[in-house]
Amino acid sequence: MDGEKSKILVFGATGYLGKYMVKASVAAGHLTYVYARPVPLDHHHDNPKLDLLKEFEAMGVTISYGELDEHEKLVSVLQQVEVVISALPVPQHLDQLKIISAMKEAGTIKRFVPSEYGNEVDRTASALPPFEALLANKRKIRRAAEAAGLSSTYVAGNSFLAYFVDYLLHPHEKPSEVVVYGTGQAKVVFNYEKDVAAYTVKAATDPRVANRVIIYRPPANIASQSELISAWEKKTGRSLKRVHVPEEEIIKLSETLPFPDNIPVSILHNIFIKGEQMAYELKEEDLEASKLYPDYNYTTIDQYLEMCLANPLQTKLAAFA
Repeated sequence: MDGEKSKILVFGATGYLGKYMVKASVAAGHLTYVYARPVPLDHHHDNPKLDLLKEFEAMGVTISYGELDEHEKLVSVLQQVEVVISALPVPQHLDQLKIISAMKEAGTIKRFVPSEYGNEVDRTASALPPFEALLANKRKIRRAAEAAGLSSTYVAGNSFLAYFVDYLLHPHEKPSEVVVYGTGQAKVVFNYEKDVAAYTVKAATDPRVANRVIIYRPPANIASQSELISAWEKKTGRSLKRVHVPEEEIIKLSETLPFPDNIPVSILHNIFIKGEQMAYELKEEDLEASKLYPDYNYTTIDQYLEMCLANPLQTKLAAFA
């Protein structure tokens, strides 16, 4: 597949990351397909999902409508493509077992990228129970893909830059204070969502990344929460009051909040207090995206903050149930 144009099918295409995957695939010149749930007729008016699907069609994307439970339909669609990229949201992670079963039967799939894009799940050791349950589901999908004999690529995309700049700094609101989790000193890897998608499409069609983990850890995008806040203060010329939430309080919330509200606080604990994304050193045999694709100009934290001065992106909070 190296250097060739592939037939790529995206699941979860109308979701937060999925739309970037579709656009990255089209931009790279691949024949791009989407498998989407039908939009009910009574939901056609002012429906962002329908508008996005129409945008995809205008870009030349082939769209098939169906449910993940429709095994025969799923198999027939999969037989038209070679690469599958899943961007299904957390509540649907285990539904990927249905996709794996259909891919095995289809017999045409040369590469599968399951929906991960966060921590490297096989190297995350100290997650609080609600986050660990999420990671366990991702591991289950990895092991199922391997058991099915599929060639897979696992993406450790770490933290989404636009999402967390909005979540932590609220640039569209111009607040006078910000919340800091723990000491604010743990190092985090932030990657712009468009870059996560572009790297993923490259990796999904690259023989070097077959049956491998690829880690997105570009050097200009590693920063602590304190460094991120300071960089924004410098850009805006405004000082922000830092309100620290101690680790003990976050742990308590993870134990007392009901599901699924206990998941986000557990993720914040792992990323911004434990610093798990930078807790392991990359070895010579590890694949890191910015090194593997040095010609790709990724968006740095500094560049993204500059973009926020003119047009801050307000993102939608992730759904966990």
